[in-house]
Amino acid sequence: MLGIRHPFTGALHERDGEGGVLVTASDGTWGRFTRQGQWLEGDLREADPHLCGWVAGPIIANHRMVDTPPNS
Repeated sequence: MLGIRHPFTGALHERDGEGGVLVTASDGTWGRFTRQGQWLEGDLREADPHLCGWVAGPIIANHRMVDTPPNS
């Protein structure tokens, strides 16, 4: 898992590989969103725009979003 769980909803936020964010709720429903949190597709139509920006943000890669350790 390369993503971050929302602290309140428990939804998993992951990069989708195309610059967006894939959000999967605890019940299995999912939605794809832009980095600004705008809905693109899927049954899940709401996402935290701040968390989407953090997951897909271009400034600094978050250590939770990289599958190799930073000292490798």
